[in-house]
Amino acid sequence: EVQRRPDLFATLRVLADRRPRPARFLVLGSASPDLLRQSSETLAGRINYYTLGGLALAEVGIKQMDRLWLRGGFPEAYLARSNEQSRLWRESFITTFLERDIPQLGMRIGGATLRRFWAMLAHWHGQIWQSSEFARSFGVADTTVRRYLDLLTDTLVVRQLQPWHANISKRQVKALKIYVRDSGLLHGLLDIRSRHQLDQHPKLGASWEGFIVEQLVNLLQLSDDRMYFWATHTGAELDLFVQSGSRRLGFEVKRTMSPALTPSMRSALKDLQLTQLTLIHAGDSSFRLAPKVRAIAATRLVEDL
Repeated sequence: EVQRRPDLFATLRVLADRRPRPARFLVLGSASPDLLRQSSETLAGRINYYTLGGLALAEVGIKQMDRLWLRGGFPEAYLARSNEQSRLWRESFITTFLERDIPQLGMRIGGATLRRFWAMLAHWHGQIWQSSEFARSFGVADTTVRRYLDLLTDTLVVRQLQPWHANISKRQVKALKIYVRDSGLLHGLLDIRSRHQLDQHPKLGASWEGFIVEQLVNLLQLSDDRMYFWATHTGAELDLFVQSGSRRLGFEVKRTMSPALTPSMRSALKDLQLTQLTLIHAGDSSFRLAPKVRAIAATRLVEDL
């Protein structure tokens, strides 16, 4: 956990400059490069960054999708002997993360305050960020809750999906979209303990959407500067928009057994000039919906994507 040993960077700089280079070094940490500013200042040109997420569908196999979705991708949570043991591990992780790891990064925010904020974010999962709403709930300034949000993003437990702005006449949403990155942590914060509870929970669709988005990030190896969402004030939206060279790819996630082409998807195809739009659904088969539009069953995601 390199954030606990910032003094190492000066030594690593000297070692990395040796010629010929006799060794390479693997440095691990639980925060983004933006938060570990010292590493980027002293090792510029000498370091590559890799973000390692939790276990993914491509690793555990598609037959384990429900287990991965409910428990999340932290190995000890996923491999626990029961859902209850998994929940207890995730609860301990959340407590330790807030009370020990965050203070070690030099952040002076009370663990109880940050937990309440994180739990509120869980209820906001998959929605457009509204800083004023959170600020009123906490009785603080908009800039303060935005600092909380950036902290949880930099420590890799929350994803901020940036909005895409197309050059069209429609008014477009310009605020962020928020996800708790690990579905197991999301369910822990929402106190969802079983698949039965999840199926009856009002955040079922949002949880499914966030889970599939994270699988797409893993399968397509997407970086933050290549992925966006798109929405207009008239209701048209796209869950994930990817700019890949000259190709424009759109992804829509629906927790439905009977996928169909919607007016919103037609609008996204036209306004964003998509090369291809993929609808990921909860049914059993993959098929073509229309020219440039395909429906992929989540159970065939790794195979068909």
